[in-house]
Amino acid sequence: MTQAIPKPSGRVRWIVCGLLFAAVVLSYIDRLVLPTLKPDLQARYGWSESGYADLAIWFQAGYGIAYVVFGRLIDRIGARAGYALAVALWTIGHVSHIFFTSTAGMLLARIPLAVGEAGTFPAAIAATNEWFPKKERALAIGIFNAGSNVGAILTPLIVPIIAVSLGWRWAFVLTGLLTVIWLAAWLGFYRRPREKKSLSPEELAWIETDPVEPKRSVKWTSLFRHRQTWAYMLGRFLIDPVWWTFLFWLPDFFNKQYGVKMLDFGPPLIAVYLFADVGSVAGGWASSRLMGRGWSVNRARKTAMLLAACCAVPIAFAAQAPSMWVAVGLIGLACAGHQGFSANLYALPGDVFPRWMAGSVVGLGGLSGAVGGMLMAKFAGVILETIGSYGPIFAVASVAYLIALAVIHLLLPRYQAVAIPAESLP
Repeated sequence: MTQAIPKPSGRVRWIVCGLLFAAVVLSYIDRLVLPTLKPDLQARYGWSESGYADLAIWFQAGYGIAYVVFGRLIDRIGARAGYALAVALWTIGHVSHIFFTSTAGMLLARIPLAVGEAGTFPAAIAATNEWFPKKERALAIGIFNAGSNVGAILTPLIVPIIAVSLGWRWAFVLTGLLTVIWLAAWLGFYRRPREKKSLSPEELAWIETDPVEPKRSVKWTSLFRHRQTWAYMLGRFLIDPVWWTFLFWLPDFFNKQYGVKMLDFGPPLIAVYLFADVGSVAGGWASSRLMGRGWSVNRARKTAMLLAACCAVPIAFAAQAPSMWVAVGLIGLACAGHQGFSANLYALPGDVFPRWMAGSVVGLGGLSGAVGGMLMAKFAGVILETIGSYGPIFAVASVAYLIALAVIHLLLPRYQAVAIPAESLP
């Protein structure tokens, strides 16, 4: 019986997880260079708030559409080739920012960056599904997802120093070189478990604890017939906009609310994303731990998501915080909640769909989240230009996760594996 297989001493799967973690770190560094430089570039080149909001909107539009394409593509070509393609595309877009100074011009670089970065999570989740059994999957997702927070921590530390010392364009060039190094390591190391010569038979048996169905294709439109697809899509639609808002506007919030300058972004942003790192790993660990104690996937995942959702509620008071560090604590707690929630929500496609379908579902979820992010970006731009306060934005963020969990539970009272009818197969 699969339950009798002992946990192996081999650690090759965790090296894979480490590569996935590093890729997410780099993707977030590249994504956040522009928001970190935003106050300085806005003052230097006269950017408007609505122009910057349009950058965010179109980035998310390209990201969402490409997320669907990459989800489908990775189901066909696999994680290794899919991730390599994604990294190559986003590196080209990232470095191309150096040629522009207006928000309209920056958009030309932002689109290929968005298209390439859209492949990050579909490829990472596909690799996790290949390399980790279900009982370890949420923990692995939580670990590589924590890379987003590490990237968000490193960016305000390294980018201002590069920009002040060498000029803002070098911030894009030098960070872009890091992804080239990662790409070489990925292509040299990553293989499917059965193709990896250094993998021990014991670790392979552990990875293949869960039964694997033969890979098949499925009609794309048939995915919408399943409640599981809608639960994942609507969950992403409700929570992704909050995270996008943090990424695009937190430096601006600290600048406008507390007068923090570019070289001083490090401490508050590091604190916020350290909270988020803890939440990411803790959220994945919590559900994996509960499942290890015999809890069902349904009960374990939703319990972890409920705890994470409660962490976001206090952010409603962040805009009225009496000091910057009180605001940092409230925002950091919400970021921890987001990442803990995400670690479990991202595991849903692998929990209920066959591996050969999960990437397509992940892609649809990414599109849904990007559409939500576009609406939130427009909302944020209008609020900041008219009211000039982050209060309404944080109020929306405070309830988004509880609403998302309620919607997921209504659509999916129990985590049930998707049954694929014969007519869904081409």
